[in-house]
Amino acid sequence: MTTEILRSMLYCGSDVTRDLEFVIFDEVHYINNAERGYVWEEVLILLPAHVSIVMLSATVPNTLQFADWVGRTKKRKVFVVSTPKRPVPLCHYLYTGTGGKSKHERFMIVDQESNFLLRGYNEAVAAKKSRENEYKKSFGPKGTKQYMNPKAEQTMWVAFIDHLRQSDKLPVVAFTLSRNRCDQNAENLMSVDLTTAKEKGHIRNFFQKCLQRLKKPDRVLPQVIRMQRVLENGIGVHHSGILPLLKEIVEMLFQSGFVKILFATETFAMGVNMPARTVVFDDITKFDGVQSRHLMPAEYIQMAGRAGRRGLDDTGTVIILCKEEVPNQIKLKEMMLGTPEKLSSQFRLTYAMILSLLRAATVSVEGMMQRSFREFYQICQADNHRKQLELAEKEYSQKCSTPLPAHLAPLATFYDTAAAYIDVLNDIMPILLGQPKVAKELIPGKILILSAGPYINQLGIYLNSAGPRQTPYKVLVLNTIEQDPNKYNFDLDESWYRMLSFTAMYDGIGTEEGTLNHSILCIAPKNIIAVTKMTLKIDASRIIQDWDQRQIPRFKDAPVGSSCAAAVQELSRLSHAVRTGASALERVSLTQSLSITTGEVLQSLDKMNKYKDMLESQKKSTDIANFKTEFAIVYERKQAERKRDKYKLILSFENLALYPDYQRRLLVLRELNYIDEHDSVILKGRVACGMGTNELIISELVFRNVFTDKNPAEIAALLSCFVFQAKTNVSQPLTDKLKEGVDAIKAIDEDLTSIESKYLVSQFEGQGERLNFGLIRVVYEWALEKPFAEIMDLTDVQEGIIVRCIQQLHELLIDVKDAAVAIGDPKLQAKMQEASTAIKRDIVFAASLYTTARETVIS
Repeated sequence: MTTEILRSMLYCGSDVTRDLEFVIFDEVHYINNAERGYVWEEVLILLPAHVSIVMLSATVPNTLQFADWVGRTKKRKVFVVSTPKRPVPLCHYLYTGTGGKSKHERFMIVDQESNFLLRGYNEAVAAKKSRENEYKKSFGPKGTKQYMNPKAEQTMWVAFIDHLRQSDKLPVVAFTLSRNRCDQNAENLMSVDLTTAKEKGHIRNFFQKCLQRLKKPDRVLPQVIRMQRVLENGIGVHHSGILPLLKEIVEMLFQSGFVKILFATETFAMGVNMPARTVVFDDITKFDGVQSRHLMPAEYIQMAGRAGRRGLDDTGTVIILCKEEVPNQIKLKEMMLGTPEKLSSQFRLTYAMILSLLRAATVSVEGMMQRSFREFYQICQADNHRKQLELAEKEYSQKCSTPLPAHLAPLATFYDTAAAYIDVLNDIMPILLGQPKVAKELIPGKILILSAGPYINQLGIYLNSAGPRQTPYKVLVLNTIEQDPNKYNFDLDESWYRMLSFTAMYDGIGTEEGTLNHSILCIAPKNIIAVTKMTLKIDASRIIQDWDQRQIPRFKDAPVGSSCAAAVQELSRLSHAVRTGASALERVSLTQSLSITTGEVLQSLDKMNKYKDMLESQKKSTDIANFKTEFAIVYERKQAERKRDKYKLILSFENLALYPDYQRRLLVLRELNYIDEHDSVILKGRVACGMGTNELIISELVFRNVFTDKNPAEIAALLSCFVFQAKTNVSQPLTDKLKEGVDAIKAIDEDLTSIESKYLVSQFEGQGERLNFGLIRVVYEWALEKPFAEIMDLTDVQEGIIVRCIQQLHELLIDVKDAAVAIGDPKLQAKMQEASTAIKRDIVFAASLYTTARETVIS
């Protein structure tokens, strides 16, 4: 079953899960999938304690870490069983042939011991180069990529298949990472015949027998006719655009040896265990929805792993076609022998999950987040943090056993404000200093105002950072007068000095006057108070070099270099002038050119300004005799309290990465009346629980009566926008009712988006455009019981995609029917039933061949 079905059963408390003993997660690395990986994680967390779990994968590098998480989550031992070698080792080749004399040009580049053979790679490059040179001699320099024109590619494929046949390398799976290219390659090879007359007869009979379960018009669909034609020649095609029944026919014929070459997309390597003697890569780049890129090691391993059949082949053969130039050696090596991507958590919150957990209460939402793989580091550190909390509690009880004297209350308030201000500065300063306009100001010689350790409110000369926009920043400063050595019972940390910089006693620019003693500090963005508009002319590299040399013990007494001495003198003069008020420094506004307008940043800026104003108003309380001695008492107590609270927070739910997102989503659900003020799930929420995806917008459609005046076919057509994901360039005219429905759906989507924006909910549901109206007319006509051949004339979307869309739509109609039952709307319930009955027919819902005894089908 799909992981989504199992998840639904677990949320509903299905009786089946009580009797369940084992769950096998095949290809468990799918947990890395950005769109569906989080569902796998939910299921692993939700499975009852009595269920044993088996996880299989060939491409997980961080196995022990993942097993550790599962073991800690389920509180059970996890046994990791690994095998370092494949049962059938693989040999990898580059094929550079183009036909004729070159048809046997195949060069081994990785042997069965996984050694990269540089000699084979160089031979492939040389073979390709010599052919290009020959072509240039004959036809001139133009058109050296003659291999890529369709005719030349067809010639190459014909020669290549002949080479495979002569080398006894059939059957072969040719991974072609594009549905259209799969179809084109099969069509281009109609001249190639790989089957005997007897095999052709068997394929024809088997094909016709399988088609008996279809209506007569469906048996003559263009795709069906094309597929029979290529199959009879021993060639198959397998991708998501192929009708499910045809895919099953191809799989069965491939398994029984009648299909000699199969053009398939990478899904064939994931869901089906059908090895071949040889695997061919038509290309090693793919478009992943965002960009065209090289295959990742895990993707290559997964597909290449289909080569080599146990008990039949000594080695499996993997061949990469070099239709243009030979791939880059480094990229090739990384793809073939690199480490697969580590498993990482894709866990995220959805409204359906929150509502289901609030309603079922089997595990809290916070508990679910805490157990996720995303929070694994926190789980591992929990015991250590508990020990730290115990020590912090002990320290707190020792230092805060007596009440704080009343006269120190204003200083305690000052501490709280200063600590909050420092926390905000630590977060916001890297963002402000990272802005392009501000970053341009940070040039060598720039005068900064900084607070770093005992260097309080002090001028410094910016020298350079570790690299462009990188920290730490290197800054030249004058040495301060030694401050309060060994005077207090606690370490004088940075926090102590930064708080002093906010007080009345440190209002100016503090430095040791009349001295040329200096240091070069490495500071973080949080240590910079302001960037001034003044820049000194300096030789930064000489100053750094001079300082670094004097840090070597044998050069510690060497005289200060002239460049460094001049900069120090200028800084000393400027500091004195600013301190005495003889000169003022104009500051660069860090917020005026702020290009970032996200809610979190704006909130931080508001907090920063608020705390800054509060500190100004509280400064008077610091202008007292013996301030430092008095403040030290407050500081020591408050630091102990802060340390205790820090470890309490780390161990609390509020420290979870997704906790703020959870709180914001609760606000959205309250505003929309899915939960009440006590977070109890009410009627709308119960309906939304039953929706697989797009739970809010579909629930709103039901409750806002969008379907009331629509007939079943119109409802089915409108709901298709939630399940159709492919692209189409064909737009068909819609009826007035359908147009009205589309407008209503768009309006509700805009309403929901504005409410989510109001509460700063991030839209990472993984859908981007969550509405796709490209198949509305097609589904409408299908629901009116038009034949499949007729609806295919309305669109350029492939048959298999349409079937998958209608099958998913059927599940959605059942969900909406259940919603109608929940809210007591018999009319809507009847319409949903009628719509699901209308679309559940013919070729779209043809029974699987696998449900028939294989012997009777295959014989």
